[in-house]
Amino acid sequence: MVEKTEHSSLWPSLYDPFRTFGSRLAEWLNPASEASSSDETYDIAIELPGVSEDDIDLTLRENVLSISGEKRSQEEKKGDTWYFSERQYGAFRRSFRLPEDAEGSKAAAHMADGILHISVPKKAPAPKAEDTRIQIKRHKPIEDR
Repeated sequence: MVEKTEHSSLWPSLYDPFRTFGSRLAEWLNPASEASSSDETYDIAIELPGVSEDDIDLTLRENVLSISGEKRSQEEKKGDTWYFSERQYGAFRRSFRLPEDAEGSKAAAHMADGILHISVPKKAPAPKAEDTRIQIKRHKPIEDR
């Protein structure tokens, strides 16, 4: 439960909208993604239109899959009486904690139509151990020793 303390002065209420501005801006700039799973794999798709495969870095460290990169695009259009130029630059980073049964070392990725697809296979379930019968050894009574 979150409680908010009411302030008597005017200044803190003016400041409130800017308190979480940085985290909201970061969420807005991060590329959209979706994650799903099947019986055999975990799949992650990330929208990266206009980003070259060479500008993407995919790393796995301590079961955390990190995708980072930079978007660099520039477009210019000219006409007889007009000129239009648009540039988009910016770095991004997304991280996903993989479940315990994911085999991150066998992950594969490919780009198609501006979407990065990452597939991480699941580990095969460990075979059930067979029951083992433990033999109880009989000791000689103390009087016989």
